[in-house]
Amino acid sequence: MKPYTVKFKCIVLVILSLLFTSSSHAKTSTTTNNAIDPFWNNAVIYFMMTDRFSNGDKSNDQAFNRKKDGALLRNFMGGDIKGITQKIEDGYFAALGVNVLWMTPLIEQVHGYWDEDWGRSYPFHGYWPRDWTKVDPNFGTEAEMKTMIDTAHAHGIRVLADVIINHTGPMTNVDSAWPSDWIRTEPVCQWHNYKNNVHCAVATSIPDIRTDSEKLVKLPSFLLEKWQLEGRKQQEIAELDAFFDRTQLPRAPKYYIIKWLTDWVRDYGIDGFRVDTAKHVEADIWRVLKAEASLAYNQWKSQNQTALDDDKDFFMIGEIMHLGVNGFKNTPSGTRKYDYGDKQVDFYDYGFDSLINMGFATHANLPMETLFSIYSAELNQGAFKNVGILNYVVSHDDPEPYDKERTTPFKTALKLMLAPGAAQIYYGDELARNLQVKGTIGDATWRSFMNWQDLTKNETQNLLKHWQKLGTFRHNHLSVGAGVHKQHNEKPYIFSRKYIAKAKSDNVLVGIDLNKGHKTLSTYQAFKNGTVLKDYYSDTLVTVKDNKIKLNTNFSIVLLGKVSDN
Repeated sequence: MKPYTVKFKCIVLVILSLLFTSSSHAKTSTTTNNAIDPFWNNAVIYFMMTDRFSNGDKSNDQAFNRKKDGALLRNFMGGDIKGITQKIEDGYFAALGVNVLWMTPLIEQVHGYWDEDWGRSYPFHGYWPRDWTKVDPNFGTEAEMKTMIDTAHAHGIRVLADVIINHTGPMTNVDSAWPSDWIRTEPVCQWHNYKNNVHCAVATSIPDIRTDSEKLVKLPSFLLEKWQLEGRKQQEIAELDAFFDRTQLPRAPKYYIIKWLTDWVRDYGIDGFRVDTAKHVEADIWRVLKAEASLAYNQWKSQNQTALDDDKDFFMIGEIMHLGVNGFKNTPSGTRKYDYGDKQVDFYDYGFDSLINMGFATHANLPMETLFSIYSAELNQGAFKNVGILNYVVSHDDPEPYDKERTTPFKTALKLMLAPGAAQIYYGDELARNLQVKGTIGDATWRSFMNWQDLTKNETQNLLKHWQKLGTFRHNHLSVGAGVHKQHNEKPYIFSRKYIAKAKSDNVLVGIDLNKGHKTLSTYQAFKNGTVLKDYYSDTLVTVKDNKIKLNTNFSIVLLGKVSDN
């Protein structure tokens, strides 16, 4: 893998091995996370399907002779890394307040198709890996990925890689099967207990990596032949030798993949991992991945000390959790453990800083105050104190998104962007992208191409501005996602958030369903008299006088925070 030569990498690994001794090597690591950096509970994370977001280079639209003969929305459509970079440069993400990008996996996918019950499918989504060491040419090149990450960093945006250890891509019309000591294809998961979630294939199209095995396996012949044709076989083998010599890990499938995944961090400065299908893998492996990724990230930072304007640890978030609140019985109330039925696992104890809160799309049906107060209590005094959650209203594979008809897009934005915890914008949320595409089956309906064409409509432009105001407010004020919530008035709805820390404190005041035009709003002593505040919704400056502010805007929403915090 680029950009290091084998010789240089081996020298670096020898030096690191002196620091990474046998008493703390990856296999026996007992990574215990400190309290989460509050940045990650206030982050605005933009998640996009790479192939569906923006087509920056039409010349790579049909790599490997992939055709357009798949079922509806199951072909490659042309989105790529260049398209993402162009949107970073255009300031699209900055205007939304986005400070973290997450895109579907960029690694090389199976080259062919899989005929599923509902029709032919190609791996446009990125979750059918074939070669963990190379970028799929339908998405772009390693050089283009490096440019994208460097550009994001230059704009103050961090990048999460979507990573997979649980499974490979399927055997297709042109792709051979992985060796039997690498994978299993049965039984198919039944979900009702630990074994039937972990020691199984999540679908007939997804061969399960033998992550339960510590037995030594050889590299698949197809992979060696591929690397030979690409002129990098000797380099890849030398790097693997150096990795296994340093870590003393057995050459089992999961450890090969950990080496390949963490190389992307070491070589390109990826800031964190979003771990796919994490609950379908033995939890111990995530400690190893976190330890190796952290080591790689620190190495990259030492070589790129001016790339980022602040210093943060490597971040890892897992696709696992249904937050158990208000009677929703997924993760048991009062705990942060995932419940398999016969076994409960606290994934935060295995290297994860944060987990994806799959329950939010259901919880968003609650009244705003109920939602906000419960989440604030969970994150500040409850089971989730000192750890992170990521909320979303729509995802790429959740069959029950919030407001899938897009009937209340302005209200949806308020609930997501003002909720305690980090906020995930799924591409097109901010433009009310259609989630009900006629003729699609299953998750394809959530995966249409980005609806840029709708920006010609006034209502879409107004919705985007609404998301931009909320995102900018959150981006500038840590207390929105990481602070303690307090309601001050029921109708109109007024609340404050307060974050107190030695290094930095922050507080905000929010009003919703206020009168348009002239309005006088109590500050509830959240700010001292004479403080200059900004209303992020109207972009207006006001000064606190007699514990009140006066505004004359055409909006019923007020988002107040100190100007000095911008």
